[in-house]
Amino acid sequence: MAHSFDPPHVWSPFGAFSQCVIAGGGQVIYLKGQIARAPDGQIVGSGDMAAQVEQVLQNISDILGSVGGRMSDIVSLQQFTTDIQAFMGCGAVRARFFNAPFPVTTTLEVSSFYDPRLLVEVTGIAEIPLDRFILPEAAREKHQ
Repeated sequence: MAHSFDPPHVWSPFGAFSQCVIAGGGQVIYLKGQIARAPDGQIVGSGDMAAQVEQVLQNISDILGSVGGRMSDIVSLQQFTTDIQAFMGCGAVRARFFNAPFPVTTTLEVSSFYDPRLLVEVTGIAEIPLDRFILPEAAREKHQ
């Protein structure tokens, strides 16, 4: 289980993130950067930042769920967007996916992604407690 920490001598976070996360004792999961693609591969929300943030976070939630994880297991996120102002306006979407302790987060504005319809990409690291972690069958075969 991760624990967040916001030192009193450092500026206070203004959103759903923490200054520091202390973790250990679980299965660490490294998430590939997720974009706004639905399960059928189609891009969701062309030109709509909120729709894309929603799809990206849903993708992450679904990936974690497939191995016994939850969004609360995320300890670190890296967020990339083509429009930082529009992205910052999506706090309500993000708040539907995260509760305290919040992950540490870095957000950067980039000039573009490989497809101009994409507005955001998010990657991260999660730590799933061992009593909840489920090794997928395909991975189990490779680790024997």
